[in-house]
Amino acid sequence: MSGKTTLILEGGGMRGLYSAGVLDIFMKNNIKVNSIYAVSAGALFGLNYKSRQIGRALRYNLKYANNKNYMGLYSLLTTGNIMNKEFCFNKLVYELDKLDFETYKKTPVDFYATVTNLGTGRAEYIKIDDAKKDMEYFRASGSMPFVSKAININGNLYLDGGISDPIPFKKVLETKPEKIIVVLTRPAGFRKKNLHPRAFYKLFYRKFPNFIEAGINRHKTYNETLDLIEKYEHEGKIIVLRPSKVMDVKRVEKDTAKLQGMYDLGVSDCLNKLDEIKEYLKR
Repeated sequence: MSGKTTLILEGGGMRGLYSAGVLDIFMKNNIKVNSIYAVSAGALFGLNYKSRQIGRALRYNLKYANNKNYMGLYSLLTTGNIMNKEFCFNKLVYELDKLDFETYKKTPVDFYATVTNLGTGRAEYIKIDDAKKDMEYFRASGSMPFVSKAININGNLYLDGGISDPIPFKKVLETKPEKIIVVLTRPAGFRKKNLHPRAFYKLFYRKFPNFIEAGINRHKTYNETLDLIEKYEHEGKIIVLRPSKVMDVKRVEKDTAKLQGMYDLGVSDCLNKLDEIKEYLKR
């Protein structure tokens, strides 16, 4: 690898298993990056690259997708969070499928989890060197609005980084890396629509007007970023991996065959582009 390389990981709930497939191929083929900027599921699955745990993201999602205590309506009704904090961020990482915290800490990759500050409505990019100490930032990055309680960290309230900066490409450009790899979880040509009007956001977040503004403009931010990414891609300045076909995978998907299919697509798409990636990193 020549020069400083940054990897960007989009979120998208269980569509993030596409990125998990890509990252497993990266690890198997010794594709190294210097830093990662990840959002939501991109952060939650992407941390396994820094902990060097091939297959972990797929393994625990297949095993626990239909466990009522993992993620879904039961957790939402009983805890107020669609992702069960006790199960996902305690029992899972410490007992059921242990995260290798020591390897995470030792691996020389700067990992930034993107979160949205409810007070300012702006993205914050939290450098996480110690996953055990800062696990709450991972949880905040993946806490979807409307179905998650805001996460209080040091007196600040946070939610899903995808609200304020769904693909932190502009932020990465500011850091002036020599090379950029972007992993998206939507196929070519996708553009986001405004799904939630201002009135809907006000029902939940009337005390946070800046967060409301970020939410109702989310689709514009997303689409403008995609336009910029495609410009850089067409100019040959960056590498972009995206699903080569449309996959019917929900944010909270319970169908393990679909989860496996999303992961497998990430694997195959990455393998098909592996030589191009290696050549790009040698420049």
